[in-house]
This record gives sequence, structure tokens and C-alpha cells, in this order.
Amino acid sequence: MSQSARDDAFYMARAVQLAANGRYTTDPNPRVGCVLVRDGVIIGEGWHQQAGFAHAEVAALNSVANAQGATAYVTLEPCSHFGRTPPCCDALIKAGVRRVVAAMADPNPLVAGQGLARLKAAGCEVQVGVLAADAQALNRGFIKRMTGQGPWVRSKLAMSLDGRTACASGESQWITAAPARADVHRLRAESSAILTGVNTVLADDPSLNARVDFPVLQPIRVVLDTHLQTPPTARMAALSGRSLILTCSDDAAKQQRLQAAGFEVYRLPDKNARLDLSEVMRFLADQQINEVLVEAGAVLNGALLAENLVDEIVVYMAPSILGDQGRGLFHLPQALAMADKKELQLLDVRQVGGDLRLTLRPHDKI
Repeated sequence: MSQSARDDAFYMARAVQLAANGRYTTDPNPRVGCVLVRDGVIIGEGWHQQAGFAHAEVAALNSVANAQGATAYVTLEPCSHFGRTPPCCDALIKAGVRRVVAAMADPNPLVAGQGLARLKAAGCEVQVGVLAADAQALNRGFIKRMTGQGPWVRSKLAMSLDGRTACASGESQWITAAPARADVHRLRAESSAILTGVNTVLADDPSLNARVDFPVLQPIRVVLDTHLQTPPTARMAALSGRSLILTCSDDAAKQQRLQAAGFEVYRLPDKNARLDLSEVMRFLADQQINEVLVEAGAVLNGALLAENLVDEIVVYMAPSILGDQGRGLFHLPQALAMADKKELQLLDVRQVGGDLRLTLRPHDKI
């Protein structure tokens, strides 16, 4: 690797680090960082903090008096369209930036190479692809949604050493210890939405919010409720932010009661008398949801896995035994032989307090 390539990687790594500052606040926008360098010295930095705020490039330009002749390292192609803010490529051109290094092109159809083309037409030197994998990992949900594949879906589960999520009675609090539960709240904080089923609402009355000690844009709460069984008194209805119920029911009276309690109720297509999960994902993408965290029981987790809608699985495993009468993780009634098993790739294992956190990906998503 040449010295110039090493320098590009070094400064882009800093831009990726800056972009990660927006992990909990930028939805539905991507997480983007920008570094301005001139004569081998960083002269300005910026990152996108929140939708409607300055984009990373403008934040970096605002941090320096003069960017003339500088190189801009940005984790995503500078935008070329008017949204809530003006085009970033125009700001870079106006500032006299000489060279722009982007980690990746913007998958947003409103940009999709147009920002890079405009920079080139203005005489800027442009390079794309430096630390692309690192930039893509920060924005998996945004990329997937913008390419028409729906949101990034992560299932979170907690289990005993023998693979049980609850006792036979249904009691499940708490399988894991406090450090693992705090880690789950960080997963919630970086998610656009938390998805659960009505059975979980009836059994646990969950809040489905992120309880963390740093600034966060609270995730949207989404309940799949085919027959509108959710009680209007459910805890999440009284919380700030959006709580959605997706249903197949046409019962107008139930819909009105839930809406009066604070829920948004949407009628979606059904499949075999249940919500069509592919339609659910399309709806969530239309709501500009990038990343979905599934916190549900075996039935919904099994259905999502069976329909190849799960991108990642995070399992917290406690060093305890619940016995063979306990409840399992995935309800897969069609898995009757070894040939029917779902293959997973183990991506990461780490200890969280006294528990283990396993991160896995279905083989059909690799």
C-alpha cells in the first residue's frame, strides 16, 4: 500500500469514528462523518447529529474558517438534492475543496452518484471506496431500505444454557443478569423500531423503550396484532413517541378505542388469516424505518426466520438450566428433519457480565 493510500485510510478511519457518534440519533438519515485535511493536517471535522441538522460535510466546513484546497474525507457520497438542508456537494464546491474521498456511493435514488458527478464537473478530484466495508456496517439498515429490500431486521433473544426462553409457566424475568439487560437497551437505542407480537404485550405489558444515560431518538414501537387484542391500557400507549399496531382486523370500534388511547392503527394485507410479514416489512420501510429490533416470542421469531426476513440474531445466554419443559426460541413446525434445520454463521461471541452474547447471521443472508 502506498503512503497516500495509507493516509487516505487513516483519515477515513477518523471520519468513520465521527459518523458513529450519530448511532443513536440520526434516523431516518444515515450516520455520516467528515474530516477536512490540508497539507497533512486535520483542519476541520463534523458529523451528522440528527435529521434536519447540518450534514457532516457542512458541520465540518463550519468548524474551519477556510477550507480552500483541502481534501474532504466523507463516509458517504455528498448529497446532491434539496431535502431539509441544501446539497452538500454544492457546499464543498463553494468552499474550494480540492479533493473528495468518499467511502461509498449513496444508495439513495435521489443521489446515487449524482453528487460525485457534480463534484467532478466542478473540477474536484474524486475517489470512492476507501474503508467502504466500515462505512457500510454503520448504515446497514439505511442501505437495505434505500435499495428496496426493507429494513435491517435483528432478532434479540435471551435463553438459558439449555436453550429455554422461559419456564413452562411462561415466567421469564429474569433469565439474564443486569449487564446483559443494559446491553439490550443499547441495542434498542440504536434501532429505528422495536417489533413485538400481541402475545408478548398480553403477557408482559412491555414499554419497549430505550432506557439509557445518553441522548437517544426513541425507537418506534410496533405491535403485530392480527385480531386487535391489545388492551387500550397497554403501558406503551402512554409513552411519548409513536406506538403502532398493525392488524388484519376491520373492527372499527376496536380501532377507535386503541387510537383514542394513543396508538396508531394500520390495516395491512393478510396471508393465511395472519399478517403478511413481507407486507409488514414493506410498510415499515415506507415509514422510513432503517433498523428493526425484534423482541418477541417463539411464534413470531420462528415465522420471521422461516420467511428469511431475519438479517441478524443476537442471543444472550445465561449460565442456568430451565429444563425440558421450558419454552424454546423459535417455533418452526415445518422443521421435522435435519435437512430442515436453519443454518447460522457465528459472527461474534463476547461475555457481558456473567452471560454470553452470541451474534449470528442466517446462511441465506451471507
